[in-house]
Amino acid sequence: LSPSLPLSPSLPLSPSLPLSPSLPLSPSLPLPPSLSPPALPTCTSLSSDLSFFPPGLKARKCIIEARASVAMMINASPQDIVFTSGGTESNNLIFTSIAAYFKEVVASKDHVIPHVIITALEHDSVALTARAMAGKGLIELTEVGAASDSGTVPVQCVLAALRPNTSLVSIMLANNETGVIQPVGEVVEGLKKSVGEKGGRIFVHTDAAQALGKIQVDVEALGVDYVTIVGHKFYGPRNGALYVRGLEQKGTPLYPVFHGGGQERGFRSGTENTGMVAGLGKAADLIVHNLPLYQAHMAGVRDYLEHQLEKTFGDRVHFNGRFSTSKRIPNTSNFSLLGRNLKGNLILSTLEHTLASVGAACHSHTEARPSPVLLAIGVPPHIALNALRVSVGRETSIEDIDSFIKDLTNAVLKLDSLGESGSISIGLSQNH
Repeated sequence: LSPSLPLSPSLPLSPSLPLSPSLPLSPSLPLPPSLSPPALPTCTSLSSDLSFFPPGLKARKCIIEARASVAMMINASPQDIVFTSGGTESNNLIFTSIAAYFKEVVASKDHVIPHVIITALEHDSVALTARAMAGKGLIELTEVGAASDSGTVPVQCVLAALRPNTSLVSIMLANNETGVIQPVGEVVEGLKKSVGEKGGRIFVHTDAAQALGKIQVDVEALGVDYVTIVGHKFYGPRNGALYVRGLEQKGTPLYPVFHGGGQERGFRSGTENTGMVAGLGKAADLIVHNLPLYQAHMAGVRDYLEHQLEKTFGDRVHFNGRFSTSKRIPNTSNFSLLGRNLKGNLILSTLEHTLASVGAACHSHTEARPSPVLLAIGVPPHIALNALRVSVGRETSIEDIDSFIKDLTNAVLKLDSLGESGSISIGLSQNH
């Protein structure tokens, strides 16, 4: 048999399809050339079988190296990294693990359920998971609101929500719609003091999907127990990983949802997608070696965008989430253009050359409705309904911004001309 014949376990990858130019680079970033299948020939062409024959050993080596790279990106130990299909799976794993752990270890005699705290800013893969579990009586749930003068969740509000059975606090590191960085480290410090006084342990999770590749993410500096990692948010493949502090020492609980072949040390069974895992590792390598350069470029282009918006639209532009009292990741700008016919989805349908987003693009909506995140930070509903989220990337240029401003200006002129009774019929399928 030739070495390439066992194609039933793992078929070779086809070439990547070309991507159209786009400015919503928060939802899904294109693969750079260094991560395309031709650039990773050893790993993408390997068998999925990690047994001890030469191709299997090479595949195993690719996964070991990728695990080390992802760990280095967040200053973690490689043994604390578990590969998953993406952010939604990682977030679900955490919540189901907390419920299982509490039932098995904490509440075996008291017959109580764990209390979980999330924020009003969380992505649906956190918020809807928590609400679904609360609806089934698996957890008690508190959702903490955000401050309208900073776009952040006040630390004191998180601490005030604590109960004797609080087991998990989940607070995202950077909001995916506004880009506002949340006080995760401060929450951890506050919990340490509070728990130290009362005893017990409260685990802390941060969904770092939007922060990775834009700001430094250091698990030791943050002090968190769980971190959600999503590849396509930092120019990697559409897969992900989960950081679990002290995983092999059972310092932080992780209970498998998938049972089967025992892959990922039994925490996440399922045949390894070696090529995707290798791509995630390579994307992490690029961040380890180039993050300051990426940050400076994105911040410069984003700031130029906002300057041009102010210059072009004056008092008609309202920035959602740009506060002097908090910081943002460098790639994201959320703004509204004031006007009766300037709803975000109408503008999107009128732009001729630019792709943008009205919010978290992983949601599918056909009706216009204001973002719950913007409402949570105090943006009035009529302004939130007009919101656009524009995100820039590593290769977005000043010329790209100039083209966008021209396209946006033409769209606004067209919509303004419709008058009171004008309307545009649209059907949008938005894809975080």
